Amino acid sequence: MTRTTRLRIALLGSAIGLLPASAAGGDDPPLRRVAAAVTVYRHNSHADVIVSRLLLTDMLDGTGKDSRLKLASLYTDQKPADDISRLLAASHRFPVKTSIADALTLGTGRLAVDGVLLIAEHGDYPFSATGNHRYPKRRFWDETIRVFRESGRVVPVFLDKHLADNWEDARHIYDTSRELGIPLMAGSSVPLTWRHPPADVARGARLEQIVALTYGTTDAYGFHALEAVQALAEQRRGGETGVRSVRCLSGDAVWRALDRPICDPSLFEAALRRVPAYRGGRALDRAAVPAPKLMIVEYEDGLRTFLFELNGAIVDWAAAWRYRDEPRVESTHFWTQEARPGAHFTLLLHGIESMMLEGKPAWPVERTLLTSGTLDALLRSYTQGGKAVDTPQLRVRYQPTWRWREPPPPPPGRPWSEQ
Repeated sequence: MTRTTRLRIALLGSAIGLLPASAAGGDDPPLRRVAAAVTVYRHNSHADVIVSRLLLTDMLDGTGKDSRLKLASLYTDQKPADDISRLLAASHRFPVKTSIADALTLGTGRLAVDGVLLIAEHGDYPFSATGNHRYPKRRFWDETIRVFRESGRVVPVFLDKHLADNWEDARHIYDTSRELGIPLMAGSSVPLTWRHPPADVARGARLEQIVALTYGTTDAYGFHALEAVQALAEQRRGGETGVRSVRCLSGDAVWRALDRPICDPSLFEAALRRVPAYRGGRALDRAAVPAPKLMIVEYEDGLRTFLFELNGAIVDWAAAWRYRDEPRVESTHFWTQEARPGAHFTLLLHGIESMMLEGKPAWPVERTLLTSGTLDALLRSYTQGGKAVDTPQLRVRYQPTWRWREPPPPPPGRPWSEQ
C-alpha cells in the first residue's frame, strides 16, 4: 500500500466515521480555533507534520489523541503538484483562503480566530547570498500583525523554526511582538525530543564548553543543532547573556581546530560516542567527510560552543559539555523519529497547544531570536572564509523559563531498540 493510499484511507475514514471516536473528533467541543498560513502543504512537509496533527490526531493516522486546537482556516503560499491541502480541506471541512488576512478574519473583516500558526518552511524560494533559504517569514508576520492592528486585538502566534533568515527581519518580528504584546513562540522540535541518556545541563551550573555534532544543510539542520545547544547553554548560571562573536571554519581548518586543539577533544569524543553508529568504539573516518564545517560561538560570559557539521559520517545530533568547577563531562544523543509519525513533532505540538490555550509561551522566544541571529552571523563568516564576526547585536539576555523533561517512549516507527 502506498503512502498516498494510506493517507486517503485515513482522511476518508475520519470523514465517514470508520476510525475511532477520538480520531473523528469525539463529543468535546474544540477549545481554540486557529488559522494556519503555510508555504507549501505536501506529504511530510512541516505543514503536514504540524497542521495535520490537528486533523488526523497526534499520530497522523486517526488512532492517537485529538488536539485541543481546531483548524479554522488555511492559507497556502504555493500549491505544488503534490499538494495535499485541498484533499484535507474537502475531508475535514475547513476553508482554504486566498490570503493570510482572509484566513485570520474568516470573511468577517476582523480577527476571528484564537491563534495563528505561521509555517514558512519548504517550497520554491530563493537563497540569500550566504546560503540561507529565504522563506517569506517577515511577509507572513507583517500580514498577520496588520490584521491584529486593524482588529484592535492580538492572539498567540507560533512561527516554525527560525524567526527569519536574517537578523534584521528576526529582530523586527521580535520587536513588534513586544510592542503589541503578542504571545510569540518559535523554534525547533529538537530541544524537546528524546535524549539518550536523559541528560541536561544542571540548572545554575558554570559551563566551560559544549561540543556538538550535526549533519544536513547548515541553514536547515544546523539551525536545529544550534537550538539544541542553546537549550543546554541557557540553563547555566546567570541565564543567557548573549553572543560576543562567531566563526565558521570549513575544510582542513576543521580538523586543525580539533587537533591543536582549539576545542576540547575529549568532549568531541564524548559526543561522538553518543551517536548510535559510533557507540562500539568505531573511529571517525575523516576521509568520509568531504566538506566539514565547524561553527564556533563565543558567549559574552566566556562560554564557548563548537558545532561540527560532518556530512558523510554523521546523521544524528549529539552534544557533550564540561562544567567549570568540576571535571565531570556529560553527553547525550538527541533522538528524532524520522519515520512517520515523527513523534518529536507531537512534542512540539504539545508546546504549541500550551501557548494557544494559556496565552503564555511554553519556552522563551528569545532563544530563537538568538539562534536565528547566530546562524545568520555564522553563514556570513563562512562566506568570508571563516573570518571571525563580532556580534554586538546578539547581546540577547534572558532567563530560562523552560527545562527539558524526559518524554514517554514514542510510538512505533524507527526502532526504539536502536537506542
